[in-house]
Amino acid sequence: MGSVTGDAADERLRRWRLVLGGDSADGTGRALTGQDAAMDGALTALYGGGDSGTSRRSGGNRSAGLGASAPSVARWLGDIRTYFPTSVVQVMQRDAIQRLGLSALLLEPEMLEAVEADVHLVGTLLSLNKAMPETTKETARAVVRKVVADIEKRLATRTRATLTGALDRSARVSRPRHRDIDWDRTIRANLKNYLPEYGTVVPERLIGYGRASQSVKKEVVLCIDQSGSMAASVVYASVFGAVLASMRSLSTRLVVFDTAVVDLTDQLDDPVDVLFGTQLGGGTDINRALAYCQSRITRPADTVVVLISDLYEGGIRDEMLKRVAAMKASGVQFVALLALSDEGAPAYDRDHAAALAALGAPAFACTPDLFPEVMAAAIEKRPLPIPDTTANP
Repeated sequence: MGSVTGDAADERLRRWRLVLGGDSADGTGRALTGQDAAMDGALTALYGGGDSGTSRRSGGNRSAGLGASAPSVARWLGDIRTYFPTSVVQVMQRDAIQRLGLSALLLEPEMLEAVEADVHLVGTLLSLNKAMPETTKETARAVVRKVVADIEKRLATRTRATLTGALDRSARVSRPRHRDIDWDRTIRANLKNYLPEYGTVVPERLIGYGRASQSVKKEVVLCIDQSGSMAASVVYASVFGAVLASMRSLSTRLVVFDTAVVDLTDQLDDPVDVLFGTQLGGGTDINRALAYCQSRITRPADTVVVLISDLYEGGIRDEMLKRVAAMKASGVQFVALLALSDEGAPAYDRDHAAALAALGAPAFACTPDLFPEVMAAAIEKRPLPIPDTTANP
């Protein structure tokens, strides 16, 4: 038993040594060897002070030991992928880019080949798109395509199934023509009217589908704020846009905006093209974007408009709110998402969020996993499944 206790104590000491960084003040007296020493070196290169003697705790010179050349950073990226799980690697990559100013190195192909790709990296690459040399663009597109494919694999099937069910339910009619009756659902809905003496069901209520079951039933407009803080939302929204566009029963439009408005609908067959058509950063004019979307609505009662924005408006606030009110009055289902990501609500304009809520369009953060349910509710004109933790009060 004493040996087990001693092993546990040694493991705790080892972990503290890795956390504290090993300067003279860490107090552990623990030396690291082998892989532990290599892990510690990778951590020190990013968070430590290296030759300056500054510990990771102090927040001092954090660049010592990593350098700013692509080969040394690429080697470091290879090391952390060896020693740490993917989720930790992604956090360390983000820290390296943000704390050490390494964004420019992502313009070099050898760097991109070494990184662990995720949504945040895609956002960084998109922000560098205009500065990217031709020699890097193909590598960057390959990195982005891998992330997009992973997201689509995770979300596409459930999204299509959820929305197909919602579209079918929204298209049901209570007085269908004989050839449009859904007999299976009709029988199940009328089982209480079964007459055993006749061995039959008396269908008091008929359930069917609209005659144009293969035609477009709903129109969806995704209106996406492409300011820098919305990077992850832009990535997820582009993938969802491509998935929705693949459904024959939906007519999907995708619009991105900052102070200008760009309609990327004709690129929806490839979300990678959509992403490289965006330009992260810049100002915001929500009113102008909504004006464009409003001008493209032809069937308001069958239209869902999804605004994805942190609501910091650089345009005309009162006009923006009037447009939302007018769309809702015409029958449009209006959805306001502060974010479409796994990170919860970003900083956002609370006054504008409250004003939208007063119009019956509460703004909330939505995870990618919840988004199909939100869209299904909007299509069926049901109350939206707003998470309690992110709902605007």
